Order: sequence, then structure tokens, then C-alpha cells
Amino acid sequence: MNRTSEATTEAITEAAADWLDRHAHPLDASDPLGELEDLRPLADAVAGVGIVALGVGSRATHELSVVQHRMLRFLVEEQGFRSLVLEGEDPARLGLDAYVLTGAGDPEALLSEARSFLRTGEILDVLRWMRGHNERNPHDPVQLAALPLRSLPPGGGLAEVERALADDTIRWYEGTRQKTVYWGGLTHTVVGDPRTVSSPDVQTHRNAGGYLRERFGDGYASIGLTFHHGTEYPVPPADFAEAMLGATDLPAYFLDLRAGRPAPVDAWLGAPARTRLVGPFYDAREDADHHLSGGSLAEWFDGVAHVREVTPVRALTDTARRG
Repeated sequence: MNRTSEATTEAITEAAADWLDRHAHPLDASDPLGELEDLRPLADAVAGVGIVALGVGSRATHELSVVQHRMLRFLVEEQGFRSLVLEGEDPARLGLDAYVLTGAGDPEALLSEARSFLRTGEILDVLRWMRGHNERNPHDPVQLAALPLRSLPPGGGLAEVERALADDTIRWYEGTRQKTVYWGGLTHTVVGDPRTVSSPDVQTHRNAGGYLRERFGDGYASIGLTFHHGTEYPVPPADFAEAMLGATDLPAYFLDLRAGRPAPVDAWLGAPARTRLVGPFYDAREDADHHLSGGSLAEWFDGVAHVREVTPVRALTDTARRG
């Protein structure tokens, strides 16, 4: 890199760090049932949107799950969203949709039959909140999307899974016309047209978020939930987006990427990016090998919620004390 390029890169980095300091809106990542005033900036990022995806860099972190939960509450209570898609699971198979709507069944017992990444105390908290909301609002309930995953081909590869996830979400939304929250993993929710995953195999193709953007345009919003480090995760490599997102000392914050910004910040957001991707094959000793690439932050996301330090989710068996 020549001196001119170094100076340009340094200027962009400084401008981005300054912009983060001035435009990052602090978030609470500790109390899923706390006040929602800190989430007001999310309203601008999802204005006029029918489907909002809340995609996490790791499903196994307590703080990101709390932020997802709080965003779901805000979207339901303040923005009129009434459906929740739980990525990769059919709530009707487990009876979770009936529990949310009618109170039938024991949610912890029902959830114990779900896929492993949903068997957490944090997901149980979401289900109990949804049930409580419906008890308070019996004539205007929020519901879990009953997706039998008819589109999912047996033994299909990741590209086929992405197409199926998008098709099932489109089918639900167009069948109900309810404003819908998609709760899932970042690899599926970013607007990837295409994007590349490296965890552990390298695959490049359009993902669910890419199909949803193609179908709905600005009616689909991608909110990325990222983190810097944690109990089971090292500090990110210097060339990962999380390294810059972690430049501020805020424990957690939200950024609206649909808002206007100066040219140097646009250059940073529009540059090719890598972001951490924690999936079922993640190995902390090879952290840098598990990442998403093939796009930029500006292409992938309409907003970013970033948490500086994360801890593990609660195992379902640890939830009895929560009642």
C-alpha cells in the first residue's frame, strides 16, 4: 500500500470512528422486559417495512438474544408487527403456536423438542412474553408463523435451504398480510446477492435475505446483531467489521444505516467486509476462518445492533428459577 492509499484508509477509519461515537444510540442488552425508549431509532430504519429480519452473528449469546427480544417487543408494541418467523422450525409441529395463542401446553416442555439452537431460556422468555401479550390483547394477538417447510428439499444443500427459507417466509407473509419479524441467523438474513460463508466450507450463493429483498425491495429490512468478544469468543481479527464496530466503548448500541452520512463513512460502509459467523461448526481456535464475506455492511444491513461483550445463553434446564 502506497502512502496515498495509507492516508486515505486512515482518514476513512478516523471518520468512521468519529461517526460511530456521534451516531451510535446506546441500547440496553440486559433486561428483555425493560423500557423501550432506547429503541426509538429503530423506527426510522423499519419505516414502511413489511418484513424485518433480526439476524444474529451467534445464536448462543445471551445479550444478542436479549436485544432480539427487545426489538421484537418494540416492533409488536410500537410498530404493529403481528407475526414471528422462527427460522428453521415449524412451531405448529411442537404446539408452540397454540401455546402462544391459547395458553395450551407447557412451553418449556414443548420447546424441549425444538431444534437445539432454540432450546434456550431466552427463547422461552420470548414465548412467555408473546403469551402474556395475547392475554392482554385477546382481540389483536401476535402469532408464531406456522411454517411446515414444504419447500425444503430433503438432503438439499445450503443454497436450496436459503431458497426454501425465503419461499416459506414469502408464503406466510403474502397469505396473512401481517407485518412479520424474522428471527434467525445472520448468514440467512443479510441481503446477500450473493454472499459467501466460510464455516467451515466456502459457499457462495444468494441467501434468504437476498431473495426477500428481490421480492419486496425496501419492504424488507435486514437488522444485523453483531458482537465484539465474549466468554467463548476472542477479540475479532483487525480486518473484521466487528473490530471497527467495537471501537466505541458503549456496551451496546444501534446504528441506522438508512440514514444519510458523510462520504468517508459511506466509503467504509461500502467497502468489502468480513463479519464473524458462528454456526454449528464454529471453533474458537480458528475464529478468523468462520466469517461472512462477499458484500459490504451497507449492502447487507439496514441497521446494526452491536454488543461489546457477550455471555452464553441459558440452557433450558436452567430456567426453572425464572418461573
